[in-house]
Amino acid sequence: MTTLPLSYIHRFRDRHGKMRHYFRKPGHKQVSLPGMPGSKEFMAAYQAALAGKPMEIAAERTKPGTFNALIVSYYQSADWLQLKPITQATYRNLIERLRTQHGDNLITLLEAKHVRNIVAKKAATPASGNALLKMLRILMRHAIEMGWRKDDPTQYVRKLKNTTEGHQSWSEDDIARFRSYWPVGSSARLAFELLLYTGQRSADVRVMGWQHTRNGKIDVKQSKTGARLLIPVHPSLAEVLNHVPAGQMTFLLTGQGKTFSAGGFGNYFRDCRRAAGLPEGLSAHGLRKAAARRLAEAGCSLPEIMAIGGWKTPKEATGYIRAASQEHMADKAIASLLDPNQ
Repeated sequence: MTTLPLSYIHRFRDRHGKMRHYFRKPGHKQVSLPGMPGSKEFMAAYQAALAGKPMEIAAERTKPGTFNALIVSYYQSADWLQLKPITQATYRNLIERLRTQHGDNLITLLEAKHVRNIVAKKAATPASGNALLKMLRILMRHAIEMGWRKDDPTQYVRKLKNTTEGHQSWSEDDIARFRSYWPVGSSARLAFELLLYTGQRSADVRVMGWQHTRNGKIDVKQSKTGARLLIPVHPSLAEVLNHVPAGQMTFLLTGQGKTFSAGGFGNYFRDCRRAAGLPEGLSAHGLRKAAARRLAEAGCSLPEIMAIGGWKTPKEATGYIRAASQEHMADKAIASLLDPNQ
């Protein structure tokens, strides 16, 4: 059998045993490809994706009124097109999961009990279940706007209780252990210090380069929020940046000298953390929490912390500083009441 010379194709077999294909090229949207490689519909979608113009999958072949049809319609809506690329990527993962499981089901037949059942299946991972519920609400809102439904079956479905606080913050001991294993000059140490001393998401850290630095500050435009931040370069960060060649457009590069993809960077940093002997609960995003924690413990005000992390509301920032040491903060609070002359 002849193998087609196709690039950027990712394939996997879903839980129903069906082989699925996705076009995944760095800097491009992930696109689901219909049919099998070599078929007319597959090659048409592949060529469109390769040209940077992803084609919605077989809109003319979807059954009217189904989840498939609703998803195609949503992908063409202003609500979708106005989302940030990073948000689109997150939503697309959820949407395609719903498409796989419920694509041929009629939207009009969806009831609250069905929504509760979908969410309940994720009880062991409440954050995932709540994300699916949020996505269903967005799709149902679109269905109502398009006149496909008159009511929202997700309206009275409650979110799953989530007792966790999300990504675990790195402790000072964790930070010390990582640094003791990965020396200054290593790519792992560079990634670590960028995450810790900018307090930014990995999606923004992995594309930073010398062109983003000026007057001792890093100029960041957050991919998720669009917020523009100027963050002073901490001396510890400056030390590791001194090992990056001048003019390099991306500080962090793969072993092949390329920019990391989102998934590639996540896998890379996970391997670095494991090599340092640190527990599975720690992640790159946990360093964003550690940055906020350190700022809080240093006595920074909430607006100052928000200025570093780019959070728009105090509520958002507060969720990141819960890990601040109660003992450390209490010591500082009482010390501030003491009369230094006594």
